[in-house]
Parts: sequence; structure tokens; C-alpha cells
Amino acid sequence: MSRSSVSAAAYPASLAQAPVQAVVLAGGQGSRLRPYTDDRPKPMVEIPGTGVPIIGHQLAWLAAEGVTDAVISCGHLAEVLQEWLAKADLPLRVSTVVEEEPLGRGGGLKFAARHLPYPDRSWYATNGDIWTRFSLREMAEFHAERGATATLALARPRIPWGAVETNEFGQVLDFIESPPSPYLINAGVYVFGPEFAALLPDLGDHERTTFPRLARERRLAGFPLPQGAYWRAIDTAKDLTEAARELASQSGS
Repeated sequence: MSRSSVSAAAYPASLAQAPVQAVVLAGGQGSRLRPYTDDRPKPMVEIPGTGVPIIGHQLAWLAAEGVTDAVISCGHLAEVLQEWLAKADLPLRVSTVVEEEPLGRGGGLKFAARHLPYPDRSWYATNGDIWTRFSLREMAEFHAERGATATLALARPRIPWGAVETNEFGQVLDFIESPPSPYLINAGVYVFGPEFAALLPDLGDHERTTFPRLARERRLAGFPLPQGAYWRAIDTAKDLTEAARELASQSGS
């Protein structure tokens, strides 16, 4: 395990119960983002126009939300990410662990969680390809109010195709470009209670095992992202282009 750190800011006592530790899953190969991921792991791909990789945006956000310690689970080209962390001026303490063999998302979470500094406290987790901004503190409050073992953020993405609105006679009424999905999806950001790590598989996907079990037991909560909150999963080169366009639009407004 390697560690890179700078002094973290102090946070008000009123926020003491909110998680101050997080796991970032950064071990995927990012095959759909090639050629960007030929020489770097997916979280090290830069958001155009920012000069900062995805992981840099994530760590800045986590720190702004009160996180003082993050554990990054690495895999594909881990040394590239570790070298960047060693040189970066980071706003929180960061440790890395390396999966020698792919463990799956659930196994990766469990592996990384063993290295959290406060095993008896709650923790955040996020996928390494998520670029978002919303209040993690509000999500932590939502989690605590419901007595959940795990809470996942829920996003309503826009459908990447235009939709056609028709009436009961089959007549076309309107064309709607990239409408919001009628369904909420897992946004890849989580709050976990201290007991959650023990429920994770050593190998495999927690979304196929642990989450369904918790849902049956009514111990899994879903936190809808606040209206207007920015969220995007960076999966393809098109996502990078769209993220850069949205960033430019926000800067110009």
C-alpha cells in the first residue's frame, strides 16, 4: 500500500458524524475510452479544458465535502495513477491499494475498505469514472435518517437519442431531443455503514449479491440527486466531449 498526503482542513464539530473517509474504485481498464486509456487508467483521463484527470476532480470534490482520507483501489496501469498522486498537491490524505488480480467491484470495495483508517465508522465510495457535484453531507444525513446499511445515489440520465411523442391515433406530435430517462439509475456514489464491508463478496459484483440481499431486508436506501446537480459517467470519448461542452457552457453562463 502506498500513501500520499497533505494536511487536511479542519471541519466543524457539527459535521463530525458525516463520513470523513472514502474509497474510490479505479481499477478498470476503460476499454471503451481507447485510445485515451492505452497508456493510463481510466480515472487518469483528463477532462478536456481542465488539465485535470477525472480522479483529480473527484478528490477535490470529496475534500470539499469533508473527506480527510481516501483509499484508491487500483489495477490497470496502477503505477501511472500512483506517480500522479505522488506529485499532485492533494487536498486530503490518499492511500492506494493494488488488485493483483481483478476482484470485481464488490471484491475491490472489500479489499480497499480493509485499509480505511476508521473501520468502525461510515464511509463513502465512488466509481472512478464519475464526474459529479452534489452535497455528500445531505446524502449522509438521508442515509442516517433511514437507518440504512447502504445508500446509493440515484441519477436520471438523459436518453442519448431523440424521442418521438405521438397521440392515440399514431400521429406524431413532437420531437424531443435527449429527453430525461423515466427511470432512475445507480449513480455510482454510495454511503456505507461500518457493517457493510463484512457483507461484501471477496470476489465478484456487490450489485448482484449484497445489494439485492439488503433490498429484500429493506436496509438499502436510494438518494435521488437534487434537481440541477451535475452528474456524468465518463465511459466513452463522446462523454469526454460532452463533459467539456457542458463545462464550457457553465463557465460562460
